[in-house]
Amino acid sequence: MTTDGLPPRLAKLLRSDVQGMHAYAVQESRGLTKLDAMENPHRLPPTLRLELGRRLGEVALNRYPGNQLDTLREKLAVHARMPEGFALMLGNGSDELIAMIAMACDIPGASILAPMPGFVMYAMSAQLQGLRFIGVDLTPELELDEAAMLAAIEREQPTIIYLAYPNNPTANLWDDAVIDKIVRAAPGLVVIDEAYQPFSSRSFIDRLAQHEHVILMRTMSKFGLAGVRIGYMMAPAALIAQIDKVRPPYNISVLNCEAALFALEHEAVFAEQARGLREERGRVQHALAQMDAVRTWPSDANMILVRVPDAQRTFDGMKARGVLVKNVSRMHPLLANCLRVTVGTAEENTQMLAALQASL
Repeated sequence: MTTDGLPPRLAKLLRSDVQGMHAYAVQESRGLTKLDAMENPHRLPPTLRLELGRRLGEVALNRYPGNQLDTLREKLAVHARMPEGFALMLGNGSDELIAMIAMACDIPGASILAPMPGFVMYAMSAQLQGLRFIGVDLTPELELDEAAMLAAIEREQPTIIYLAYPNNPTANLWDDAVIDKIVRAAPGLVVIDEAYQPFSSRSFIDRLAQHEHVILMRTMSKFGLAGVRIGYMMAPAALIAQIDKVRPPYNISVLNCEAALFALEHEAVFAEQARGLREERGRVQHALAQMDAVRTWPSDANMILVRVPDAQRTFDGMKARGVLVKNVSRMHPLLANCLRVTVGTAEENTQMLAALQASL
């Protein structure tokens, strides 16, 4: 047996780098107030739940997805204000889109560049597809390092550049002037990942039509449908047509599609939820600013990065008090002693603040 219990005859069939990887970890959350995954804490009102249940009950589960997906693409294009001449592609969450971009761009010598710390799936998709990954550290204030980014682009000539806008796990929006310089300097594709757009004060959508090499990616997870797994990206139609060739057929289920269409029909409900979460974010940031031992950074997402004297002790203390957050302190040196806290309901946030104060 190998150290992980895999028989040698099976281990030799699997890539050694895959065997050496760590799987994406999902924390056990049963019995805890779950503030670790940037989910929208609000469910649909009871009347809409009943209506959605009736809609899903009428879906033809015996048929493969068909024209329904075209309708969803059309509705999302209107919702996102997609520019003329662009097309929209659906993925089973943003993760699948990230994987498909890497697959489509897997040419000899291809590489992916992204600021660090950032969303772990950018590097993971590069490794799984066999592309070289180049991470460029943020500044100590967790901003884009303009000089380092431009130097790395010039030196490495990356095939794909990822810019999360706002970033995960730092939650901040970066300087638009720096982003524009990176976009102009890029020799390949630039993917602007707007996963947290419902909570952000700015979007790249109004600049998208100016660039033939920029992909704008979003998800319905932070919209309020994390369990539905719908990601989408927009780019010039000719580019989308090529990347779409690597998409698995029927990658979006009819049930997920119907749930997404239903949500778009009631987008005012989700917009109100996002507004309330932005208000709660402000309240939580103000309360955190009053804690002497805590440091935070500006947030344009539904999460807040918090630095404490001892991240592991505080994480354990909060968990013991029934609140689950994300300990990101080992993800990158710039995140030393940092926790990432999701903005929840008013009650959840009050519980979180009390647990944090008691655990410092």
